[in-house]
Amino acid sequence: MSDERVASRYAKSLLELSQEQGSLEKVYADMLSFTKTLNASRDLSIVLRNPIIKHDKKLAILNSVFGGSMSELTMAFFRIITQKNREAILESVATEFVKQYNTLKGIQKATVTTAVPLTPELRATFQQMVVERTGGMQVELQEVVNPAVVGGYVLRIGDQQIDNSVRTNVQKLKNKFKENPYITKL
Repeated sequence: MSDERVASRYAKSLLELSQEQGSLEKVYADMLSFTKTLNASRDLSIVLRNPIIKHDKKLAILNSVFGGSMSELTMAFFRIITQKNREAILESVATEFVKQYNTLKGIQKATVTTAVPLTPELRATFQQMVVERTGGMQVELQEVVNPAVVGGYVLRIGDQQIDNSVRTNVQKLKNKFKENPYITKL
């Protein structure tokens, strides 16, 4: 079975258990914190995926890093994962948990990339655009500033991308000129 499917099943089990115990929001915060810590510490990520390091050492590291800040359910989940020798997929489980949580709560993540920071009016416009495209789901909009966009925007909703940037439009225009030999002779 692929690691993605295994991670998805573990995430689903954790999601259902946290709902039953009434600690869904706390476990969600734990998974966000865990993902953020792994992204900030490449060493921790490498240690968890290293097959040479013993599982009890990995659990001790998880306990020392997260023991005081995470819920008992999350720490028990970490213990189960290490007992099953699945520490390498913990990052995937956390990511999948967040995805499943967002689906459960009807939250759609979207990323908008622009050349300059968004004004409040533009932010509201993009949020409305995402709401219309997703059928009224809540929107969690992440903003990225990239001067290479030059102007316009690139909006990414799930696996869908709307590229209305000046850079892309100029590239399309260049391609049209290449296709039509009569225009280039002028």
